[in-house]
Amino acid sequence: MERALSLLTHFTDEHPERRIAELVELTGLGQSTVSRLVSALESLGYLARDERSGLHRLGPRLVGLAGVALNQSPVHRAARQVAQNLAHETGLGANVAERHGDQMFYLCHFEGPRAARNFTLTGRLAPLHATAMGKALLSGLKDDEVEAAIGATYPAYTAHTATTLKALRSALDDVRTRGYATEVEELALGRACLAVPVRDRSGDIVAALSVSGSLSAMDLDTRERELAGQVIEFADQISSGLGYLHY
Repeated sequence: MERALSLLTHFTDEHPERRIAELVELTGLGQSTVSRLVSALESLGYLARDERSGLHRLGPRLVGLAGVALNQSPVHRAARQVAQNLAHETGLGANVAERHGDQMFYLCHFEGPRAARNFTLTGRLAPLHATAMGKALLSGLKDDEVEAAIGATYPAYTAHTATTLKALRSALDDVRTRGYATEVEELALGRACLAVPVRDRSGDIVAALSVSGSLSAMDLDTRERELAGQVIEFADQISSGLGYLHY
């Protein structure tokens, strides 16, 4: 079972389709073993094979399991409609994410007409230090807890990425003071994001809600305060749904 599941981890956004020979090379398992495991995963619906190319891709059964997992998440249940409403109101992308260890995990993603994508962010992982949502999630931690969670130095994705704990601490202080985080071309050029923490009944930060889009669609130079007010309002709705009391 462990070996069969390990095969699935080699299907990524960069490599959504694989040949048997590739899986043999990546796993170090024998050809007959990989063929047998792939056949079993196919029969169960976890993998699907393109008859014309012979390439394998992830199967529909995984989509069903992902839906079951998401529907069991209290944050997803409280946030899904709210995020959809936010995307409709702003015309931007609306996203909800949780922290999973040293990364963030997108729980849901909706597109507004000004932030259309040809793929979904739901289920994807992203770095905490280079994203507005990541900074919103980290803002509930003390400095030593941040270092314990993600270390003291970080990879640069653009020239604007914070790569040291000192720089990240400064950004997190801003989040705590303003109540929201921003990201301007820190993860990808031409993109911006504004995110707000979401709290549960204990007051802990358990998720983040954001709006995102191109630099022109976000227009933070003139719209930052307006967007911050909107996202804070919608994030408060999610927090209330999780039992957080605002005083």
